[in-house]
Amino acid sequence: MKATYRKHILEFKRPGGTSRGVLHTKETWLLEISTDQHQAVGECGLFRGLSVDDRPDYEEKLQWVCQNIHLGPQKLIENLVEFPSIQLGVESAFAALQTGMPWLLFPSNFTEGNQGITTNGLIWMGSPEYIKAQIEEKIALGFRCIKMKIGAMDFESELAILKYLRNEFSSSDIELRVDANGAFQPQEALEKLKRLSEYQIHSIEQPIQAGQWELMAALCEHSPIDIALDEELIGILDSNQKKKLLETISAQYIILKPSLVGGFAACDQWIQWAEEKGCGWWITSALESNIGLNAIAQFTFTKNSKLPQGLGTGSLFVNNFDSPLEIRGEQLWFQPKFSQ
Repeated sequence: MKATYRKHILEFKRPGGTSRGVLHTKETWLLEISTDQHQAVGECGLFRGLSVDDRPDYEEKLQWVCQNIHLGPQKLIENLVEFPSIQLGVESAFAALQTGMPWLLFPSNFTEGNQGITTNGLIWMGSPEYIKAQIEEKIALGFRCIKMKIGAMDFESELAILKYLRNEFSSSDIELRVDANGAFQPQEALEKLKRLSEYQIHSIEQPIQAGQWELMAALCEHSPIDIALDEELIGILDSNQKKKLLETISAQYIILKPSLVGGFAACDQWIQWAEEKGCGWWITSALESNIGLNAIAQFTFTKNSKLPQGLGTGSLFVNNFDSPLEIRGEQLWFQPKFSQ
């Protein structure tokens, strides 16, 4: 068994606006494993400025993985706790190696082309006109759950867009999620949540910056809108800390990004403990290429969530890889011909 790695820079078709700035490119790393019979690729979806494993020795750790690939996935993953995105790359590559088919990791009704995964339509930040155009496009395509990023424009302009949307579509027509990416200041957050609640928001992701557990707990208790933890989960690598976070904050939802929280095994752990607390969850990609998105989508289907998932980012890049995934309406589908 041999392993190599390489870097791939994904280029956005259109710059992606977030409250953390505008994204033009996205760096990712591909772990390639080969045996005499098969080859497989796993994506290590490093997210600069956000991943806990955005550190100077990242490439050195990839070299270590390649040199020790003979240890197998379990031993490797145990030694990669501080490198969540590499954990996912290892898990994905070995899962594909096991099936013997590069695009097939978790055989299911999804990979047989019998069922799709319902997704939310992602709306990027930009001018009010651009945001409205995206919303109209997603609704025309058949999306019934819209996720809108907020926090970069002035708040009144964002409220005006939400008002426009609600005037056109009721909450029974369109489920509306918003993602603040930690943009609200703690002293203003509750008032902003109250104003947002006028527009029948399903949930808000990460209203204040991560790491303020007591403040977030108070918001979850008093907010008129359900709160979903996102960045809050990044860097929580110890099992006891994960449990403590869920118990302390008592959020209504958690959002799992496998590249950022430690791969599939870590997601399983989060899901188990969240469900024990009555906390909902969904899974979201983190701007991976189609290689990582395919792995995450297949895993997501096996979890049997009834909520719309955040998996529709495969069409954002000009230099993505060919993929078995395609969006039909609001659902993500797998084309079985890729696994034959």
